[in-house]
Amino acid sequence: MTEQNSKNKSFIGGAVILGIAGIVIKVLGAFFRIPLTNIIGDDGMGYYQTAYPIYNLFLTLAIAGIPTAIARMVSERIALDRKYEAHRVFKVSFGLLFATGVITSSILFFGAGAITNAIREPGAIYCMRAIAPALFFCPLMSSFRGYFQGRQNMNPTAVSQVVEQCFRVAIGLGLAVILLDRGLNIAAAGASFGATAGAFFGFIGIGIVYLRHRNEILAEIADDPKDNIESVKSILSDILIIAIPITIGSAVLPIINTIDTALVKSRLMSIGYSSDLARGLYGQLTGMASPLLNFPQVLLQAVSMSLVPVVASAYKRKEFAFMQKNINMALRYAAILAIPCAVGMSVLAKPIMLLFYPMQKESAVSAAGCLSILAYGVIFLGLTHALTGILQGVGKQIIPVRNLCFGALAKICVTFTLTGIPALNVRGAAFGTVTAYFTAAFLDFLSMKKYTDTKVDYMLTFVKPAVSAGVMGVIVHFVYTFAHGVTGNAVSTVVAIGCGVAVYGIMILATKAITLDEMEGLPKGKKITKILRRFIK
Repeated sequence: MTEQNSKNKSFIGGAVILGIAGIVIKVLGAFFRIPLTNIIGDDGMGYYQTAYPIYNLFLTLAIAGIPTAIARMVSERIALDRKYEAHRVFKVSFGLLFATGVITSSILFFGAGAITNAIREPGAIYCMRAIAPALFFCPLMSSFRGYFQGRQNMNPTAVSQVVEQCFRVAIGLGLAVILLDRGLNIAAAGASFGATAGAFFGFIGIGIVYLRHRNEILAEIADDPKDNIESVKSILSDILIIAIPITIGSAVLPIINTIDTALVKSRLMSIGYSSDLARGLYGQLTGMASPLLNFPQVLLQAVSMSLVPVVASAYKRKEFAFMQKNINMALRYAAILAIPCAVGMSVLAKPIMLLFYPMQKESAVSAAGCLSILAYGVIFLGLTHALTGILQGVGKQIIPVRNLCFGALAKICVTFTLTGIPALNVRGAAFGTVTAYFTAAFLDFLSMKKYTDTKVDYMLTFVKPAVSAGVMGVIVHFVYTFAHGVTGNAVSTVVAIGCGVAVYGIMILATKAITLDEMEGLPKGKKITKILRRFIK
């Protein structure tokens, strides 16, 4: 591979690697939560859930945006053959994140008593202290991830993510069982310590990967000129300029969701629902339907993460044709992934809810209406992820934040209006969420066209996947209806989903939404297409 070709790497390989890792992590996460609930029960989960959201808030403030900033800055410098400066970005960011980790973990550990007393849950102090050290290791791990992503190598990130989750699950569940006799709050603290153990071993894992590449990296930068290099202050300033808007953007929807909690319940009560019933309906929306969107979101986030360094590198070298090619591919792949997920989850909303919540049939059936609406938000969420990655890559990281704020405002207006309609009730909030994603995606799309001058083939990118998904949806409906009378809900749902995957795969090849030549660019793509060519002439 020539030097130039090594720079012109597509985002697809990295997206597939991160997507597979994301699926593994989500499966392991489900494997962790379900047994943990059975081990420590509702009371124990109350302690655990008190500490974990606060930890997540600290983690978001500590590192959200910084890995993306590192990835973009590293890829830009490598694109200009300034590999010493790229490595210097990594070293400076490591120092910044080391300090951040020390500060945030110390605040959470030593302030655990004050925090738990303030929220009137003093028994959660052990959970908070057990999880606090993770705030030291996660920032360090993210500096390595950002550096390797900037080098367009997604393997270390994927490896560290899987290692982190494996140790989190194994140690967290193991300690919960061992410590159960000492009280539910102590057992919950053991489960919380799983996050610390996972972060530690994830850091060790990616650190080992870095050490294996260290001689290669040092050889690359040995001959680079060391004069006129950027100051530490300049690098830190650039990191913060990129990272702060992304961090703000990461906080927008959680803040709006917090507002939603009061808004939805109050609107439901204003149309005659009791407090308990309003709380139950909101739980169906946020606790049962919304989490199911996380699985397709993992694949869509992978597109965004792997896209930033590719776009940034091409933009810096002014290779606009290559950049626009990757932008078009990113939008196509986001649509190819998101549209069938949306259609399938909407058509099979009730069967899917019953599959996941067989012990709560009445609530599952009620929540199916929310899922059938929320499912279409996956399309706009997927496009938002891809478009955000594109805009961050060309240095317009503030624009997705602004557009997301507009989306959040639209969500509040629609939620307030529609939730107050008795025929819609909590489903009005689901429409509000879809509206938020649509607004953000639409504005991001206009901004992308403005700043990259990319021409999009709408037929290829959107219409063909939509037609393919439509055919899939009709067939899935009939397969489920037929199978349900014979096998029951669980088996018929799984069979219908399997048939849907097969039908959609055939349709996107038949409509040429994706070609066999394009599939060869995927990891293991040549082996897959070799088999497919036997059936497709």
